Amino acid sequence: MEIVARLQEVRERIAQAETRAGRKPGGVQLLAVSKTFPASAVREAYHAGQRLFGENRLQEALEKMPQLPSDASWHLIGPLQRNKIRKAVESGVSLIEAVDSLRTAETISRIAGESNKTVSLLMEVNIDGEGSKHGFAPADLYAAWEQLMALPHLEIRGLMCIPAPVSDAQQARPSFAALRELAERLRVRGGLPMPVLSMGMSHDYEVAVEEGATEVRVGSFIFGDRTYPTVLS
Repeated sequence: MEIVARLQEVRERIAQAETRAGRKPGGVQLLAVSKTFPASAVREAYHAGQRLFGENRLQEALEKMPQLPSDASWHLIGPLQRNKIRKAVESGVSLIEAVDSLRTAETISRIAGESNKTVSLLMEVNIDGEGSKHGFAPADLYAAWEQLMALPHLEIRGLMCIPAPVSDAQQARPSFAALRELAERLRVRGGLPMPVLSMGMSHDYEVAVEEGATEVRVGSFIFGDRTYPTVLS
């Protein structure tokens, strides 16, 4: 029941943030980030009405997908290694969220074209210019936009970002606003609707909603603290 209660709380807080921002409630999708949690936890969220789940690792997604009903949707939200692109294209995930370079987009387009598929994806933006993070620098994405739009077999649905770590969620507000403004500039430049703005996680999703997020990625608040396997050297 804990997952059920936490899901309900997140949904209520999203609706409240939408109201504060003058947005119509119901416009923001909740992506339940289920990485490292067992399929049993995902099923509990599913039975509480959640249908959209996010996984960082492709292999983990492939293991869980058959264990959930077919109307569950899956987003791949972690960095995509080039040697995993073919498997990702063939996997049945509904959205690849972290396309971080023109070269990766070109490879997805080529592989999708081999089976005449169209792949939906988001461009990942390194909005704060952190050396440790993947993603396009905003200026580089703007410069590459015409090349990206020209690639066949791709549907660019929008942008995503993970701001630099902050102690107070309010400090992430400028980063969220910057991603929203970049998306607006790219819409004007290219004419793509790009309805998805994926930003905000467990600690700052309400601020992200206030700044225009259409999807928030919430994991630990719903499922609990993660335990990562210890890597022995």
